[in-house]
Amino acid sequence: MAVPYSRIGIIREGKQPADRRVPLTPSQCAEVMAAHPHLDLVVQRSPVRAYTDDEYAAAGVPLVDDLSDRDLIMGVKEVPLDMLLPGKSYLFFSHTIKEQPHNRKLLKAVLERDIRLLDHELLTDPHGNRVLAFGYWAGVVGAYNGFRTWQLLHGGPALKPAHACHDLEELEQHLHAYPLPSDLRIVMTGGGRVGKGAMGVLERAGVERITPAEFLEATNTRPVYTVLGTTDLYERTDGALFDKEAFHRDPSGHRARFLAYARKAHLYMACHFWDPRGPKILSADDLRDPQLALEVVADISCDIGGPIDCTLRATTIEEPFLGYDKTTGAEVVPGQPGSIAVMSVDNLPCELPRDASEAFGRDLIARVLPHLLGSDAEGMIARATIADKGALSPHFSHLQNYANS
Repeated sequence: MAVPYSRIGIIREGKQPADRRVPLTPSQCAEVMAAHPHLDLVVQRSPVRAYTDDEYAAAGVPLVDDLSDRDLIMGVKEVPLDMLLPGKSYLFFSHTIKEQPHNRKLLKAVLERDIRLLDHELLTDPHGNRVLAFGYWAGVVGAYNGFRTWQLLHGGPALKPAHACHDLEELEQHLHAYPLPSDLRIVMTGGGRVGKGAMGVLERAGVERITPAEFLEATNTRPVYTVLGTTDLYERTDGALFDKEAFHRDPSGHRARFLAYARKAHLYMACHFWDPRGPKILSADDLRDPQLALEVVADISCDIGGPIDCTLRATTIEEPFLGYDKTTGAEVVPGQPGSIAVMSVDNLPCELPRDASEAFGRDLIARVLPHLLGSDAEGMIARATIADKGALSPHFSHLQNYANS
């Protein structure tokens, strides 16, 4: 069916702490306006964006305070309840489809106010692949923060926080100036968007990739890293041959064999997707192992209560590190003897908002706007619709009890 969006507004992010990312940068807004002269696009004024109001104005983008005349309102994070306008369409990351308790009131308000809710996370191609995500930038910042955690323990030139850097170029300048130890050994789990972002930082920092087998056997004289796939990381508990496809269908009945790598690695970067049915990757028992070499865990995936037992909580951009006492499992000051330093920030892309927004907006223009402004023949917008006209879409009817509870 046609999606008649001709008046689009970019909302001022209202969630706290403030998120400085945008769905479209000033130059991208100008590009969209030039390509679609009949589209009425405006940006709500904001004092917190990484791109200022003056930058939007310089690009010829109209600035407004009121979005009540818009058909579609786009943002990044969840929209606070007092900013939700009845009868409008919204596109943002709602974080409701997994029945997140903190957003139940958001979904209930969407239904009560006859709002059409579209979710960035649900925008997929005909094969079910997501077309929009910030995961790559989580990997970039998470890897850099892993090195910041290492610097916290070992000293050397202070690495400027990522959120204080203007962009990726400045971040990498600071990392290149940091003297990495020649025997540094890094293990990574996950090779998707997040993993690729982290790998890019490691490669550009001069850390050489080696195979998992080489990682376990070799003695390095240069910084190295390895990436573990599911075949490297897991095995069946019954001793039968590992079947990757069967594991992805149902990871129960498996165990991780990560400890052998944790006995060799100094720094662990977790970039994986974790199924709650799956086994622990790094358990409390593993962390008490006397041969453990790990000093730093950069949990970029940040699954609280998930596969890494030293990830006790999500840390913050302002205070990104915590210490984990290997004996007691309690949180301690980072660097305390007998502890592991953990970085578990759960909103990492916010630290490089300009770069992350630029990449996100590029995909939004190329892969989503044609469906928002056209016929949506592939059904992308329909698949991404959680609610419309006071009712949940058929694919999300199971969320009714969640919204009402």
